[in-house]
Amino acid sequence: MNKLRQMMLFMHIVETGSITAAAERLELSKSVLSQHLKALEAELGTTLLKRTTRRQSLTEAGQGFYQHCREICSRAELAWDEVLERQQVPGGRLKVTAPHALMDSMVLPALVSCFAGFPGVQLQLLCQDQQLDLMTEDIDLAVRVGESLDSRYRQKRIGSFNEVLCRAKGDSRASADTAYIANHWQGRQISHTIEGMEYQFTPCHSTNTVSQTQGLIRAGLGIGVLPEFMLDEGIDVITQLAPVNVYTLHPFEAAVPLTVTMAQQAIAAAFMPS
Repeated sequence: MNKLRQMMLFMHIVETGSITAAAERLELSKSVLSQHLKALEAELGTTLLKRTTRRQSLTEAGQGFYQHCREICSRAELAWDEVLERQQVPGGRLKVTAPHALMDSMVLPALVSCFAGFPGVQLQLLCQDQQLDLMTEDIDLAVRVGESLDSRYRQKRIGSFNEVLCRAKGDSRASADTAYIANHWQGRQISHTIEGMEYQFTPCHSTNTVSQTQGLIRAGLGIGVLPEFMLDEGIDVITQLAPVNVYTLHPFEAAVPLTVTMAQQAIAAAFMPS
């Protein structure tokens, strides 16, 4: 770091024309700048600037060294500006994961609406019902059903949706001996209260995506739980269940990328009542 500082100070001495002018620009004392220049020339073992009381000029070695200093400074300024610009105009990769049901019906439409006018954003979407580790999979934003116990990540509740116990259109079955279609997260013993009576179900069928559950219910293979927003004309509601909370998680500390903030807000808006 000290080498880079000396190179930048040298560049300013050259560009301002004197140690005095450089000291004024940088708000440093002339003696400090002189010491840095002497230390730099001593470490390099060569003279970079020929100086008199009236003028200064670069040696041959100094000319080449100055060009490298200028190039390093330009690259540093470019890196700085690019990061600042990303906080003004969204750009770069945004990797988002969400369960199948939420990705197709809520998350994807929200992201399309949010970033349609920003061609610099590259979306990478992972549709996965199993919860992935954000750091291992290099994920920027995760949408989760239910609160996460992982304290490593920043978590925010963004909304909720209703779940319903349902069956195929025209099917009247809803008793303990009715075939039950279980989502992978429901386990092997499932209970529901229907018209004031509690029923215990042992799954007959099981799926690892909600869309598969929806297909089996619509086909009349049994009853099961779906998000309310996945109901269609081929499915009837047996009873409404308790609301389910939805959260977003991200691995960023204080400086959250603009794309993550925008995506989080857009997805949250999708869960707001219309």
